[in-house]
Amino acid sequence: MKLITWNVQWFCGLDGVVSVERVLSEARAMADFDVLCLQEVALNYPRLAGDAGFDQVERVRQLLPGFEVFFGAAVDELGADGQRQRFGNLIATRLPVAQVQHHALPYPADAGVSSMPRSCTSATLLTAGGPLRVMTTHLEYFSKPQRLAQANALRELHAQACAQAAQPPRSDHSGGPFQSKPHTPSALLCGDFNFAPNAPEYACVQQPQADATPLVDAWRVLRGAAPHDPSFHVFDKRYSPEPVCCDFVFASADLQPRLKHIEVNSQTRASDHQPVLLELS
Repeated sequence: MKLITWNVQWFCGLDGVVSVERVLSEARAMADFDVLCLQEVALNYPRLAGDAGFDQVERVRQLLPGFEVFFGAAVDELGADGQRQRFGNLIATRLPVAQVQHHALPYPADAGVSSMPRSCTSATLLTAGGPLRVMTTHLEYFSKPQRLAQANALRELHAQACAQAAQPPRSDHSGGPFQSKPHTPSALLCGDFNFAPNAPEYACVQQPQADATPLVDAWRVLRGAAPHDPSFHVFDKRYSPEPVCCDFVFASADLQPRLKHIEVNSQTRASDHQPVLLELS
């Protein structure tokens, strides 16, 4: 199974051109992916650079026949022109999807600091190796207190899912919304976390919890102590002159034997971030 995670900056490349087609073409060139997790997907934001004033989710759906596409809006607001505007995370997959959940992440007050609501979209996929929960997210950039609260919440969401798998609800075959659902401790958590490998939030996500399969950085499992390849500020120096890695794939510890390959595409300029590919056996 091949997964790509990418903050696509509303599909705006470093040339200022918004192109869903270009991003998907570059992702396909990187791998014949089974799962594509995208952050910063926009609907009806014409004032964003390059003009994101259209339904980018529907455009992805049109360009990926054979894939199911799920979008979770972290931001859902009324635009100045009266249009509904949404901004968030997307999961596209050609694997069967048993269930999807959208989780709002903590948004504590941080006066005077730019910020916006954040969320995590989770899809339980039915794979040859059993159910697999794929979670994708995009944490706060400017507010460290919000980012730390969100990192804690992600760890708690994973622990909650592990508890559901260990102590499943009553079996229900009614066909209604209470019907039984697959719960699994096996998970991949990916996205743009806006923290570096030496940040406390990085350690927070991986902090062990009682009765939960811990999350581990797939890069560390496969590359050991080798420094992470940078995924941000590689070409775009607006926020910092120093390249940094802030896009990760964390895997539940039970998946470690299945982790096969990880790489960062350090060449593309189709976004201000670089995509990350993870392959599982």
